[in-house]
Amino acid sequence: MLAARQRGDEKILVHFFDGNESDAFLLGVRANITHGLPLTPADRSAAAQRILSLFPAWSDRAVARATGISAATVGAIRRRTTDESERLNTRLGRDGKVRPLSTAGGRRRAAELINDNPQASLREVARESGISVATVRDVRQRLSQGRSPVPDKQLRKESGQHTTVTGSAGAGRADRSSERPPAVILERLRRDPSLRSRGIGRNLIKWLGAQVNGADKCNNVVEWVPAHCAALVIEMAHGLARQWSSFAEALECRSRADQ
Repeated sequence: MLAARQRGDEKILVHFFDGNESDAFLLGVRANITHGLPLTPADRSAAAQRILSLFPAWSDRAVARATGISAATVGAIRRRTTDESERLNTRLGRDGKVRPLSTAGGRRRAAELINDNPQASLREVARESGISVATVRDVRQRLSQGRSPVPDKQLRKESGQHTTVTGSAGAGRADRSSERPPAVILERLRRDPSLRSRGIGRNLIKWLGAQVNGADKCNNVVEWVPAHCAALVIEMAHGLARQWSSFAEALECRSRADQ
């Protein structure tokens, strides 16, 4: 108001807002990531932390959309700032639907319902167990095949076990805590005679080098992205991450087949 008076304005444009202090804070964060002076990464992280404290049931994607940071970063903030005993077992998505973090419990409940009443419809079992119709269909199929209603991957996640796949030349997914920096791996590849002596090998090293150099600049690029372009760049980054993940999985499959 004071700034408007100093400019000599007699009228100003206002938007009336009806809500509590938490809603007002959320509205302020959303407004500041779309126009004006953009929030710094530190400001966005701080905003995400506060939103998580105000709305703990929100999904990581919902908080990410409100603050302009990635869902992975929100997840890291949640783990860093929230005790495991305080974390909710459900998340409220952007579509307003509440979903469980893990369907393992719902799968077991669905298996009990199917065993008790084999004639029950998929929708009835889904409604009683709190999981989707597609998941109930998978549970029923697993039971008919004599398998556990919960996939092995979920069982390992529940028990905190993580498998390590190894192969030739150290292929496979190792414990993340022991992973070497990409630049170190690149230097080792550059010294490999079988790559250096072949044109296709040299092209591979050159291509990987461009990826490593680009990744090293990511933190600096964050400051360059205009606020109104953030959503598009975030979507693009997630898409590239999925492509790299698919590339790694395909290479792992080939490495296992070559053993």
